Amino acid sequence: MVGKTGVLIVNLGTPDSPNVPDVRKYLREFLMDGRVIDYPFIPRWMLVNLIIAPFRSPKSAKAYKELWTNEGSPLKVYGEANELQLQDALGDEYVVKLAMRYQSPSIESKLKEFQQMGLNNIIVIPFFPQYASATTGSVYEEVMRIITKWQVIPEIKFVNYFYNHPKFVNAFAEMGKKHLAEHDYDHVIFSYHGIPARQIRKGDCTGNTCKLGTCCDSISALNQHCYRAECFETTRLLVKELGLKEGTYTTCFQSRLGREEWIKPYTEDLVKDLAKKGVKKVLAFSPAFVADCLETTLEVGDEYKELFEENGGEHWQLVESLNDSDAWIELLTDLVKN
Repeated sequence: MVGKTGVLIVNLGTPDSPNVPDVRKYLREFLMDGRVIDYPFIPRWMLVNLIIAPFRSPKSAKAYKELWTNEGSPLKVYGEANELQLQDALGDEYVVKLAMRYQSPSIESKLKEFQQMGLNNIIVIPFFPQYASATTGSVYEEVMRIITKWQVIPEIKFVNYFYNHPKFVNAFAEMGKKHLAEHDYDHVIFSYHGIPARQIRKGDCTGNTCKLGTCCDSISALNQHCYRAECFETTRLLVKELGLKEGTYTTCFQSRLGREEWIKPYTEDLVKDLAKKGVKKVLAFSPAFVADCLETTLEVGDEYKELFEENGGEHWQLVESLNDSDAWIELLTDLVKN
């Protein structure tokens, strides 16, 4: 293996099965991550283990059962396909391994395989287009926690984000253009996974740049690592590629948990407002996800569709994610080589 490069592709994770015990186990590992719920350990432990995991697990298990296929969780199935596709695209000079931040296959198990191969260097690609502490940051922390224990540490390179990569923008735009050619949509929404507003403020090293408002209207040196700003920039790039007119699209944030303030506007509120204002046809993108999962297929594809129709909407269409498309593999190949 001398001279080879290891490529670790990492997605968030999925339960080992859609059964309640496995879902509870997954939620506990996921939500006990201090970058996901950034409370001190004791209140975080009490919140996760005494409230969220026990009460949320049955509901989440039911959702996973709807999503589950004969091959398993779509997130993992697409990841395993990506591992093979990227290996084939890169050739014998590289060794590609799939890992999940939570549950299996673990980052630690795959890094151990790399360690035993004696690779020259390792490239880590978190499958999150926009940087957030709770996603990309958590992957970095776990990789460094493991590798700093090694006696010999190889060269490590991380892909921080790819929301503005031309191949990413083009790949998602092409997915959307297929639907735009079939219907005249009244409005297009770009729904990203939400995070607590306090996490955005904590990432503002200047202490006075982040206003959670118009400061996200452009990318600058001061907000270039802001998740919300990166999401708005993703929308601007996609809007330009799609040729959408001002006023016909909106950026919003989904999956809010709890009562505290999360980044706005909230997708749920927007969906109701659009329908009540007479919007009849909506095309929905989820550009924070590269593989279809609970948050895309069920939340955006089904739940928001029902909400839209209940309030007077007529046609709701989810744009599929990149999944195992050739365009996604071309982008990953470019990220590795360049």
